[in-house]
Amino acid sequence: MTNVQEKLLEVNDLVMYYQTLRGPVKAVDRVSFDLKKGEALGLVGESGCGKTSAMLAILRLLPINARVINGEIVFEGRNLLKIPKKEFNENIRWKKISVIFQGAMNALHPMMPVGEQITEAIMLHEHLNKKEAFERAGKLLDLVGVGASRINRYAHELSGGMKQRCMIAMSLACSPDLVIADEPTTALDVIISAQVLKMIKDLQRKLNISVIVVTHDLSMVAEICEKIAIMYAGKIVENGDIKKVFSEPRHPYTQGLIGAFPSILGSKKILKSIPGSPPDLLDPPSGCRFHPRCPYALEVCRKEEPKFTKIEEDWVVACYLYR
Repeated sequence: MTNVQEKLLEVNDLVMYYQTLRGPVKAVDRVSFDLKKGEALGLVGESGCGKTSAMLAILRLLPINARVINGEIVFEGRNLLKIPKKEFNENIRWKKISVIFQGAMNALHPMMPVGEQITEAIMLHEHLNKKEAFERAGKLLDLVGVGASRINRYAHELSGGMKQRCMIAMSLACSPDLVIADEPTTALDVIISAQVLKMIKDLQRKLNISVIVVTHDLSMVAEICEKIAIMYAGKIVENGDIKKVFSEPRHPYTQGLIGAFPSILGSKKILKSIPGSPPDLLDPPSGCRFHPRCPYALEVCRKEEPKFTKIEEDWVVACYLYR
């Protein structure tokens, strides 16, 4: 449970487009959510819904053709979009906000021992000498279950689970307040995935850090997070307490995601897929973007974009059919 209740991060009306020869791809369109200190949020949706793009905007790691058109990203009371690039690189990224990248084999440098990769961030941001940095890196590797004895190993000498644990150790190198995990268990088997997820949750509680998990895997979110934000076609459609959203989803897209996911609890059921495909964000549909796939769509859904309706405290949904 979260003990400290102040807001660490607030994303307000964030609009980010990719500029292409065919026109702007509306990848993130008026997205808003917040995160308290020590809290874990799951950002969930199908591939191409814009969830990773939103996280890259927070980290200011967007590609050259991406533009933040509107909105603000407030972290510890400061708008990250207004901070000079040099200051952001030195004092925010890794030191305050770090990331666990998808696919540790591709994220780790094949020609550098994992210990050197961890100490690189420590020496750059914490201004420790090499000996002190290696001591901290060894403690981090012990913390995540890899072991300091493997500090001089290369990525190819480690298993998939160990590589992912090294990425987690790297994300904790400078004692950040917020860790963004982008599909942290991709390509891992079920048993190793479960171990990695448990470790992330244990570290979150032990170190009182905030976590954003970017994924399409509902079981991962249920394992780690207290809050969930459902994203579809560049927009948040439902956002709230994970237990309430899972037990009584209000948006048809949320219902579809949960209905398509197998459960080991309760009676057996036939899984139902969501018909159709996500829209082309070069030319998204008018009104509610989910209406072409929604079995309950009304005429108003096709014409007017729904605003957020408050169901309960910290639980909102953008749907005309929320009742």
